[in-house]
Amino acid sequence: MLCHSAKASKLGCENWSSSENNNNNAWNFNFNNGNTNNNNKNNTNYVRAVRDSSTKHFYTGRHYACQCFKKRKMQLTLFDIPLAKIELEELFQAYFECRKNKRNTANALAFEIDYENNLVQLCEEINSGTYKIGRSIAFIVDKPVKREIFAADFRDRVVHHLIIGKLNHLFEKQFINDSYSCRVGKGTHFGIQRIDRFIRQCSVNYTKDCYILKLDLQGFFMSINKNILFAKLETFINEKHQHSDKDLIIKLCKQVIFNDPTKNCIIKGNKSDWADLPQTKSLFHSKPNCGLPIGNLTSQVFANFYMDSFDHFVKHDLKIRYYGRYVDDFVIVHENKEYLRNLIPKLSEYLQSELQTTIHPKKIYLQHYSKGVKFLGTVILPNRIYIADRTKGNFYNAIEKHNQIARDHKPTKEEQQAFQSSMNSYLGIMKHYKSYKLLKQMIFKNLCGWWWNYVYLSGGIAKFEMKTKTV
Repeated sequence: MLCHSAKASKLGCENWSSSENNNNNAWNFNFNNGNTNNNNKNNTNYVRAVRDSSTKHFYTGRHYACQCFKKRKMQLTLFDIPLAKIELEELFQAYFECRKNKRNTANALAFEIDYENNLVQLCEEINSGTYKIGRSIAFIVDKPVKREIFAADFRDRVVHHLIIGKLNHLFEKQFINDSYSCRVGKGTHFGIQRIDRFIRQCSVNYTKDCYILKLDLQGFFMSINKNILFAKLETFINEKHQHSDKDLIIKLCKQVIFNDPTKNCIIKGNKSDWADLPQTKSLFHSKPNCGLPIGNLTSQVFANFYMDSFDHFVKHDLKIRYYGRYVDDFVIVHENKEYLRNLIPKLSEYLQSELQTTIHPKKIYLQHYSKGVKFLGTVILPNRIYIADRTKGNFYNAIEKHNQIARDHKPTKEEQQAFQSSMNSYLGIMKHYKSYKLLKQMIFKNLCGWWWNYVYLSGGIAKFEMKTKTV
């Protein structure tokens, strides 16, 4: 049995000893040069745990951690212990992706203080099978609609990014072109433009009749069957992921999917926040082995994967040309209204039998294209696309929220950055559509005068920029 100090194990340091070779000799291993030998126990080399070498080598950043891990892999190899299946470099990449928009959170800051050693430890936990998912923070958000959010611990978010980094390129090959959620270059704007294009093509530039069927799923995230999801995902990985870490990725996916964050979560806010939230939208009321937490990257991508078979059923089995989906919100355009009406039971049967999901009975929309369709925060009408009233209201509420901060106190640098991020997200959406007059009115009429001391608009009304001097 290999003996080593706890600190040596963590940092991959040099001096180790092993069990006896025979009654007279013990095995000795030197990690400085890789030499192994057996020494008589009468000599000074005793079989015992040893301390770190007195000579310490200091490195900084990614280089140090990667060197430690590579040395650790060499040690394990020489003792015929299975090699680590996740490279530390991969975990570093996942970490840097994870922290892009979460760097100022308390969990992210705590992890970053010693992120090299934290990543080394996390990597060893994953590869040794000792990794366990931590506690999530549960809270309610009101905008754009009331939802229950579970914020995973930061180190778990790193694992989520690792999983998606491993699988996303395979998903992209599998997904149809017209699924618009959590895909690079195929977000909300792409989806809106595609539906607008479908209507134009089906109506031959608005010269012929065509109709729009828009459906929504009831309590989608809470209704996702974990057994079905994992079975689909396991089969997919076994078929498509041709790498040695296949089994480990499957194990991590299983851990993430079947983890129940409600069993060990921290409630942020008041329990009364959940009072008027429908049970179909809460993980606390979901059926056994059902439901994915909203807030995790894996939940978003896995939900898209969950619906992929439905996408292929619509496109290839039913041979529907004009179809697009964003999460659980999907649109079909066709020249025949009765065809669309008769399509609803077929879609419902597939969803119930194969995915155990249900079409929302109060969110079935079937109308002539001339009346428009609400989709992803916009209203798509012939020759024009407008911002939906809900999006306008959310933008106004965001302005008022930041105005209230400015009235209460001089905003901190972090609050100024939050203002910039929030405002620019709305500007980024609205700039694509007929909204110049609306933006001009909402910004210049409603934005508190204090903010103009620290921000300015560039590109007309395209983007808020921070002035050089900020507090």
